[in-house]
Amino acid sequence: MARVEVRELFKRFGRVVAVDHVSFEVKDGEFMVLLGPSGCGKTTTLRLIAGLETPDGGEIYIGDRLVNDLPPKDRDVAMVFQNYALYPHMKVYDNIAFPLRIRKLPKEEIDRRVREVAKLLRIEELLDRYPRQLSGGQQQRVALGRALVRQPQVFLMDEPLSNLDAKLRVYMRAELKRLQRELGITTIYVTHDQAEAMTMADRIAVMNEGKIMQLAEPHELYHRPANIFVAGFIGAPAMNFLDASVNVRDGEVELDTGVFRIKLPRSLSEVLLKAGPPSEVVFGIRPEHIAVSKTPLPGGYQVEVFVTEPLGSETIIDFKHGDQLVKVRYPGGFEAVPGEKVYIAFQLEQAHIFDKRTGNAII
Repeated sequence: MARVEVRELFKRFGRVVAVDHVSFEVKDGEFMVLLGPSGCGKTTTLRLIAGLETPDGGEIYIGDRLVNDLPPKDRDVAMVFQNYALYPHMKVYDNIAFPLRIRKLPKEEIDRRVREVAKLLRIEELLDRYPRQLSGGQQQRVALGRALVRQPQVFLMDEPLSNLDAKLRVYMRAELKRLQRELGITTIYVTHDQAEAMTMADRIAVMNEGKIMQLAEPHELYHRPANIFVAGFIGAPAMNFLDASVNVRDGEVELDTGVFRIKLPRSLSEVLLKAGPPSEVVFGIRPEHIAVSKTPLPGGYQVEVFVTEPLGSETIIDFKHGDQLVKVRYPGGFEAVPGEKVYIAFQLEQAHIFDKRTGNAII
């Protein structure tokens, strides 16, 4: 296995900067996820590491080797694509064996490796079938097998679960994590799905517009987002954001959102004052950190229900704050009709405050 490091990686397509001086290191045996919306540069970064694109600047190291000028076949990486790219005229056995035959390995060695990988992936009974005879999940396992059979130092995966139905995606997330842990292969995984990233990754690099917005463990991204973009991208439903002006009196801070006057507890006030707060901030609170009740709550506010979304195990309640919707996540059932008055209270110890101008986190 090997570590992967990219330094100041840069790639431009015409006038579009796809990867903008990106730097990070993936430790030996680590499962790193590149997460972000479509067009953020995550797949291009993966293709640069694989050697399928040529960087316009920066350096790529696999182990201690600078690999910028090495062709893909000499980088000792294996890549699994979104569409699996299986050969339709070959049986599963031959699809998995193909990269070994290209390397002219002995027939006995090829057979041993193919059967070992098939056992690991639990597809031994599929070896005599063609891709068209397989389900989406089975095809994906074959694609994984073809990559694993090479025994690469680094495993690269580009949205490998996106073509699967929701139930199978959840199952395969656990399977992929099990495989990676069992084999200890350094893995870089690209996805736009934050649930995939949060459940699978050792660390996550959140990308936007070709840059890394924050690189951290899942827990830290959720609880200590570095900026508004990361805070809004991690979590479902997304964090609520309310523009607010800052009022300071006698060492205490009050945020005025135009609808709510939010008096911060002294602990948060002290942190905010120490940071030298701007006059305009963004107050962030996750839906699960807002209490809701049909009776008044201490330090709470009366609001009007806009719509409820019952999901069985929980209920999402929307109310209006000016022209925007604010979401509350309530565990279990909560019956309310549009227009009904209810009470909410913010769990302020879980709140986030961002600089409105820069978008960076203050608290």
